[in-house]
Amino acid sequence: MINFRYKQAESIKECDFSAFDGLLAQADKYFREKSGKGNDFLGWRDLGVRVDSEEYVRIKACAERIRKNSDVLLVVGIGGSYLGARAVIEYLKTPYHNQLNDGNPEVYFLGNSFSGCELNTVLKLCEGKRVSVNVISKSGTTTESAVAFRILREYMESRYGKKEAAERTVATTDANRGALLSLAKQEGYECFVIPDDVGGRFSVLTAVGLLPAAVAGVDTDALLNGACDMRDSIFASGLDNAAYKYAVLRNIMLKMGKTNELLVSYDPDFRFMGEWFKQLFGESEGKDKKGLFPASVTYSSDLHSLGQFVQDGSPILFETIVRAVNPDPESPKIPFDEQNGDGLNFLTGMSMDDINEKAMLGTLLAHRDGGTESVIIDFGGKDAYSLGELIYFFFASCAVSGYILEVNPFDQPGVEAYKKNMFALLGKPGYEAGKEELLKKIASI
Repeated sequence: MINFRYKQAESIKECDFSAFDGLLAQADKYFREKSGKGNDFLGWRDLGVRVDSEEYVRIKACAERIRKNSDVLLVVGIGGSYLGARAVIEYLKTPYHNQLNDGNPEVYFLGNSFSGCELNTVLKLCEGKRVSVNVISKSGTTTESAVAFRILREYMESRYGKKEAAERTVATTDANRGALLSLAKQEGYECFVIPDDVGGRFSVLTAVGLLPAAVAGVDTDALLNGACDMRDSIFASGLDNAAYKYAVLRNIMLKMGKTNELLVSYDPDFRFMGEWFKQLFGESEGKDKKGLFPASVTYSSDLHSLGQFVQDGSPILFETIVRAVNPDPESPKIPFDEQNGDGLNFLTGMSMDDINEKAMLGTLLAHRDGGTESVIIDFGGKDAYSLGELIYFFFASCAVSGYILEVNPFDQPGVEAYKKNMFALLGKPGYEAGKEELLKKIASI
C-alpha cells in the first residue's frame, strides 16, 4: 500500500491542507462523478475493473506469439505511446534487460525522435535476429512515429516479404478511424485499441503499455491488479487518502512559491518512471500559465551534478522522494579488506541497499536544513503489483491536483505550436502561409 509522508516538510501545517478543503471536495466530485473539465478522457479511471477481457486475452496471446517467433520487438511511438511501456519494462526488468539473455525478446523503442543514427543503430542490433514491430499511434500521422514506421515498413517488407512482414506487425491505434487503422486493415496487421476516453499519458494500462510489457516478460495481471486495488482504496477512503494528500501538497508548495517539483529516486532502474512522470504532470497541469514544472533525478549520482543547486541554489523547488520499502535480498554486502586502503571497513557487512537508505536520509536532512522541503512516497517494491499501485496513485493524484489548480488535466493545446512551425518549414501542404514569416525570424536569430 502507498504511504505518503509529508510531515518531513517542517514548514507545512495541517491548516495549510485544510485551506484546500473546498477545492479538494470539488476535485473529488469531478473525479468520482466524471463531471469536471475533460471528463470524456477519464476512461483510465476504471481500467482495472472494466478491462475488456476478450481484448486482454488477445493481448496476452499476441505477446506470447511474439515471444515465440521473435528475438526482437521494435516499439514505434512517442510520448504516452512509449514512455509508460519503457518505464515499466526498465523498472521491473532493469535497463539492461536486452543484454540479459533471460529468455525474453529484446525490446527497443523507436519513433520518439528524428535521429537517423538511433534508428540505424537499432537496425544493426537486429541483424541475424527475428524481428516484430508494434506501431502505436491513435492517428498514425504523428510525425516522429510515422517517419520511423515508414522506414521500418520498408525494412520489414524487404527482409520478410509483404505477407510475413504483415504477420510480424501489430498496430495499436484508434478503434474506428485514422491513417494507421486504415493501413492496418489494408495490410492485414493485427490491431489493438487505444480507447477514445484515454489520453496517451494515461494509457500505460491499455494495450499501449501492456503488449510491450508482456513481451518483455512483465506480469501484466499483477500490474493491473495493483492498479485496481489502488483505485478501490482511493474510492473507499473518501478525501482521506494518500493520493489526494499528495495532490494537495503539490498545490500548497506552489502557493508557497515552489515552482518546480523534483521527483527523486535512489534506484537507477526508476529513471524512465521519472520521464513518464514528467509527461504525466507536465502535460496535465502546464496550461493557463499555471502548474509546477516537473523534473526528475536519480540520487546519489545526480547529487554530484545538481546537489549543489538543490542545497544552496534558488529556493524554487521541493523534492518528492519515491522509495521502494521492501529491500532487495540479493543486494551485495561490503566485504572486509585487511589493508583498508579506502577506509571503508566501517561498512563491512552492510548491504548496498543499507548504504542507499542512509544516503537518502542524510540527503533529505541536509536539503531540509538548506531550505529544500522533501516528502516521501513509500510503495511496496520492485514487483509488478506494487508498480501498478504506484502508477494508479500518480494517475489519481494528477487528475485531482489539476482540478484543484482549476485547469483541464486532460487536454494539451500547447503542444500544437511547435508542430505548426515544423510543418511550415518542412513544406507540408496547407502550411505554406506561415513559412516566409518563419524564415525571416530564423534569419534574424
